[in-house]
Amino acid sequence: RMPAPLPAADRRHRASAAFSLSFLSLVFSITAFSSSYWCEGTRKVAKPFCTGGSKGDLCIRFNSPDANNSQAVQYIWETGDDKFVERKFHAGIWYSCEEMINEEGEKCRSFISLTPASDRGVLWLSIVAELLYVILLLTGNILMSVEMCYYSSVIDGLKINAFSAVVTVLAGLLGMVAHMMYTTVFQMTVNLGPEDWRPHTWDYGWSYCLAWASFACCMAAAVTTINKYTKTILEFKHKRKKLERSLKIKYKFPDH
Repeated sequence: RMPAPLPAADRRHRASAAFSLSFLSLVFSITAFSSSYWCEGTRKVAKPFCTGGSKGDLCIRFNSPDANNSQAVQYIWETGDDKFVERKFHAGIWYSCEEMINEEGEKCRSFISLTPASDRGVLWLSIVAELLYVILLLTGNILMSVEMCYYSSVIDGLKINAFSAVVTVLAGLLGMVAHMMYTTVFQMTVNLGPEDWRPHTWDYGWSYCLAWASFACCMAAAVTTINKYTKTILEFKHKRKKLERSLKIKYKFPDH
């Protein structure tokens, strides 16, 4: 008797799971790559002089009513940290932004221009690796979607499955290297960057967490794809053995 056909529904479920994880990874990576919240923190900035009718704790007052008088003697009664104000900032791969004092909005600068010259090569490698990571993820998504919609031949589906698994694994490795290189560059910029940018306190932001979540989803998609490929091959081998066994029995005891 011929063996039962391969469980196509099970293969489709596993293909759908791999595609969903890969698509989620692609969305996470694009969102993180285009945002500027990889790192967040505060900077200590000296308080500006109060001008006009401005008052409050965010500026330093003169003892003379005539603020434009160059002979005015400045008395700063604040001591220690009271001379400074903390400004929030956030930085990503492309640019760094910090809030304005006594004004609304943010002032942004290119993060590449802030990076020490000796580390800019590593930052550009990180950017190229991130771009390749996104491109390979997109390629893997296209291959997985083609596999899900292409059922005329199981063998052709296996070939597409194997290629998408290789592409997804390569994407995950590139993503991991890119994230680690950016982490190194940012820490070097904190220590050796411009004086007017160096943060007082900082931590990793939601974009950084999203980038690593993208890497986790990418590797989960790769494992699911490889598992699907391996399981399908094992099913083929098992059914081939069953077929050979049934043919041996048939030729050993032919029907009369």
